[in-house]
Amino acid sequence: MFTQKLASNIKKALVDFPQVKVIPDYDFMYLDLHEAPEEAVIEKVKPIFGIQSISPVYIIEKDMEVAKKVVLDLLSQENLEGKTFKIMTKRSDHTFEMDTNQINLFLGDAVLEAFPDIKVQLKQPDITVRIDVRREHLMVSLKTIPGAGGLPVGTSGRVMLMLSGGIDSPVAGYLAMKRGMEIQCVHFASPPYTSPQALEKTKLLAAKIARFGGSIQFLTVPFSRIQEEIKKSVPEAYLMTIMRRFMLRITDQLRENARALAIANGESVGQVASQTLDSMVAINDVTNTPIIRPVATMDKLDIIKVAEEIDTFELSIQPFEDCCTVFAPPSPKTKPKLEKARQYEARLDVEGLIREAVEGTVIEGITANYTTAVETAQQEIDDLF
Repeated sequence: MFTQKLASNIKKALVDFPQVKVIPDYDFMYLDLHEAPEEAVIEKVKPIFGIQSISPVYIIEKDMEVAKKVVLDLLSQENLEGKTFKIMTKRSDHTFEMDTNQINLFLGDAVLEAFPDIKVQLKQPDITVRIDVRREHLMVSLKTIPGAGGLPVGTSGRVMLMLSGGIDSPVAGYLAMKRGMEIQCVHFASPPYTSPQALEKTKLLAAKIARFGGSIQFLTVPFSRIQEEIKKSVPEAYLMTIMRRFMLRITDQLRENARALAIANGESVGQVASQTLDSMVAINDVTNTPIIRPVATMDKLDIIKVAEEIDTFELSIQPFEDCCTVFAPPSPKTKPKLEKARQYEARLDVEGLIREAVEGTVIEGITANYTTAVETAQQEIDDLF
């Protein structure tokens, strides 16, 4: 199941290269490029969770003299001065004329004879020549490129990610995906208080993290009316608490509609008023659904480091305010009382407002190519001026 899901995610990531054939096996898979550009395919595949490593492989006939020629040709293209190497053979065809030790010795001797500057080292060599003896052919590879690791996205179930335009929630989404969770992004938009650029920025952030799993559902929730009603009826200190309770209720309803198992967010303990433990207790009161907080115990600098690694940081700090920022009170309650939160919320038509927001939610698919398309258009505009 894991391998099949990973194959599906790879196919989604390689939508620009329909000629590539994905052939999954038990613990590995082949990508038959059919003349697709190797480097471009590798760049698309590298971020996908569930892949430990990637190796360009040469398929040859089952002849050790041919294998020797290919290995020597490949090594001749490398800078071998002062380098170490080893031959590592895997033989799934046990009827082949040579066993793994014989193949290692045969090819190792050939390399040492052809390249006197190189030395054998079995532990952590500079170069590992991999030979895979299959029933149909031999496979030779010289390079191993680290993959993203983790679990294939979708193998751990579906969660709803509360995605703002800030630094933390895209990192939370990335970390959830790394553990195999399929995420659907829920974003709360408050036009005219928030700009179209703020919504576009958040979609671009979703596209950034879509690279790790293939594609993402993006749900835009209209939130202006709810915020206006909260501001009319709730004391200023409790605005953020009640607003977050509404957000969580709506996300939970969307989760139920999508048959997702949990909710994820970018809350980090103690970072802002709505992210103290007291606030979390008052806000979480509205649902029994599991809340996953991947960055809850991370320092802000550590979160920023991950954001820079996954290329979301520069986008996150663009100055387009989200709905939380626009309606944030100057002195929010850091230790809200649950009883008071319930009391103030009772002044509002909770069920009606939530139903209206859920019914007005817009759903669209976001892929990594969304980022490419927008950036290309922006570059064309920049070039004109």
